Amino acid sequence: MGVQPLAPAAEEDPVDDDANTPERLREALVDEIAARSARLGRPLSPRVEAALRTVPRHLFLPGRSLERAYADIPVVTRTDSAGLPTSSVSQPAMVATMLDQLRVEPGHRVLEIGSGGYNAALLSELVGPAGSVTTVDIDPGVTARARSALDGAGHGRVDVVLADGEFGLPDRAPFDRIVVTVGTWDIPPAWPGQLARGGRIVAPLRLRGLTRSLALEPDDGHLVSRSDEPCGFVPMQGAGESAVLRVPLHGDEVGLLVEDGPAPDAAALADAAASPRVDLRSGVAPGPADPFTGPDLWLATALPGFCLLTATPQAVARGLVRPAWTTGTPALAEDGGFAYLGAPGHAGAGTGRSEFVVHAHGRRAGDLAARLAGRIRDWDRDHRSGPGPVLTVHPAGTPDRALPDGFVIDKRHTRVVVTWP
Repeated sequence: MGVQPLAPAAEEDPVDDDANTPERLREALVDEIAARSARLGRPLSPRVEAALRTVPRHLFLPGRSLERAYADIPVVTRTDSAGLPTSSVSQPAMVATMLDQLRVEPGHRVLEIGSGGYNAALLSELVGPAGSVTTVDIDPGVTARARSALDGAGHGRVDVVLADGEFGLPDRAPFDRIVVTVGTWDIPPAWPGQLARGGRIVAPLRLRGLTRSLALEPDDGHLVSRSDEPCGFVPMQGAGESAVLRVPLHGDEVGLLVEDGPAPDAAALADAAASPRVDLRSGVAPGPADPFTGPDLWLATALPGFCLLTATPQAVARGLVRPAWTTGTPALAEDGGFAYLGAPGHAGAGTGRSEFVVHAHGRRAGDLAARLAGRIRDWDRDHRSGPGPVLTVHPAGTPDRALPDGFVIDKRHTRVVVTWP
């Protein structure tokens, strides 16, 4: 969990300085998270903060240094044959955000889908002795690791189950809260079907390649999101797994990720990538608290050809592309060309002000750059200071006339509607 998982740690990290005790490092980490949350105007709830100060994260990261265990980063604990992460102990700040979204109360029955152990221990602190926590994972190596760590941390009451989280746990339902700690492309019917009355689901849902942690509540046959937060997660495995189309632009170094939309012409885009670059300033400056992710979801719902551009650091260093960031920057692919959000540029000498910059390639590069920059200006004018989007999740097959006005994303089990007030 976190904006982007990191590479696996070395087999053994350096020995810790005796002065850096787990208690001291944990207090410093939570102080940092609490201060950042307060600056962003969403202070940590006292109960979540207390749980973070109580649970020893280092016990869920054997073989890692205390400094790494108490850094505000996700730590990959398991990878597949290609070296891609399949399980991690999540970034503490993102854990705190999702626990605040979940609103767990003493006595609640909670189902966690995706087991790292650390989050389950925090949930156990929140539900107290009158509640229960069950954590499930499809990987036996992950569940064995979680069981051992939970026992070592004094949270043996947490049930660890080997199962495919796509189907929940019907024999143990209903649950007051369901939290998903892997990236999911859809909301399967089992999750809302296993909620108790007044229940809530928090899940990191992928929307056109972007991931947002949604706090979902049932409302007259569908789900309504009460809050959404940008995030990044290792992908779900099993029945809920979903592949993302990657269109190569410069071999394995630069590509476009396409999800929830039609596949573009790969050959034409590769040709376009070799054409001269067109640059265009948007006139819109990033905000100090959230400099880049602000317009992303708006762009995803306002541009039919929306996708994400990815690049290796080596490709950026050689000047092949200049993205805002390498792991997935907003882009538009259409008519054999593409435009993307670039690294922030200065509005002019002596202004001290940076702004969103757009780069484009292809026969109609100028038009594509103007469209993307125009949508950034629309966001700045109409939505930047507004309440944000309303997201609703409806069963697949719901007719268009029964959906609210908005951008519709069709998935296997659901139709997600994103409406901008």
